Amino acid sequence: MDINKALRSAIDTGKVQVGTRESCKAAGAGTAKLIIISSNCPEEAASQVKESKTPVHSFSGNNAALGAACGKPFPVSAVAILDGGKSNVLSLKAD
Repeated sequence: MDINKALRSAIDTGKVQVGTRESCKAAGAGTAKLIIISSNCPEEAASQVKESKTPVHSFSGNNAALGAACGKPFPVSAVAILDGGKSNVLSLKAD
């Protein structure tokens, strides 16, 4: 599966929250179905997300690559998938 295409499809057809603050909120509230974190996600945010019961997938690229995959012109360290829409992004394996 091409994670970049799956992420873009989820953003276009589903519901996502972009950023560590929003991802941590979604994980804490239990509304996120999957959280994707970049390889250089701040340790504090990564540990907070991993402590939740939400599945976490580690994106192989850094936050600039994750931002580009999301179609954003800025770095993104974490993305919370609330609804995958027509995407198969929720089939990613949690780490």
